[in-house]
Amino acid sequence: MTDLTKHAAPPQQVATIKQPPAKRSGGDRGIMIGSHIVLIFWSIIVILPLVWSFFSATRSTSEIFSGPWTLPHHLWHNLSANFSSAWSDSGLGRDLLNTIIVVGVALILVMALGSMCAYSLARFPFRGSRAIYYLILAGNTFPIFLAIVPLFFVLKHIGLLNTFPGLILAYVAFAFPFTVFFLYPFFRALPGEIAEAAELDGAGDWRTFIQVMLPMAKPGIAAVAIFNFLGLWNQFLLPVALNTNQHNYVLSQGMYNFVSSAGYEVNYGALFAGVVITVVPVLIAYIIFQRQLQGSLSQGTMK
Repeated sequence: MTDLTKHAAPPQQVATIKQPPAKRSGGDRGIMIGSHIVLIFWSIIVILPLVWSFFSATRSTSEIFSGPWTLPHHLWHNLSANFSSAWSDSGLGRDLLNTIIVVGVALILVMALGSMCAYSLARFPFRGSRAIYYLILAGNTFPIFLAIVPLFFVLKHIGLLNTFPGLILAYVAFAFPFTVFFLYPFFRALPGEIAEAAELDGAGDWRTFIQVMLPMAKPGIAAVAIFNFLGLWNQFLLPVALNTNQHNYVLSQGMYNFVSSAGYEVNYGALFAGVVITVVPVLIAYIIFQRQLQGSLSQGTMK
């Protein structure tokens, strides 16, 4: 009797058979190369000014004008003098603290109010809820400079002009429509069965929102928090119009005052040091939350 197992291929040989890799077509390879060239070019455009600003903060004014990449002769002396002049003499240290207070409080308020509003409109539809949602969206299309004069008189009449609370309220009103617009689809896409299960376990509406639904929307909340932080941190028009008290200046006003008050003798080394002081907190915030931002974008594409 013939033993058929002698003619069978060993299992390990069968397992090692692999499909040949799919070859890229010429069009796909050209698109890939072209996209990489565009990304490299765009990265240079973005990174080079940042590198030059950081590098210029280590030089004196004469060294900056002697050449764009002239090496500093006294590195540590220039660093100490430039950052000391920007931090203390120009008051950017106080402006940085003011900015952290105003932006921090405004960000907490707008994220709390915006998430509650978006959750209510997405999960509890009622008569007129769509109209309210579209009215909030209309706030994104309203140019902010058209609201400056009404905001000025409103804050003046309630006694909040040139104060931190008045500026915080203006920041919250400015960022609120975008927050609701961004979070509304996240809450709407969450499975309702989980909220129903939480209600069956005895959780009320507030507990369901805070302990169940809010953590599930964490990627979207992190993304909109980053966008709001960048927009509020770089805000210039609102503080200039609503905050003329020099002791309450934010960083954007401090940098503008730094240049305008210098006249014809600008300390460019200290000016670039001020730019570094302004940019570094934004870079740190983005580095910390970049994974949440990427996760929210990938989650949105999968949906």
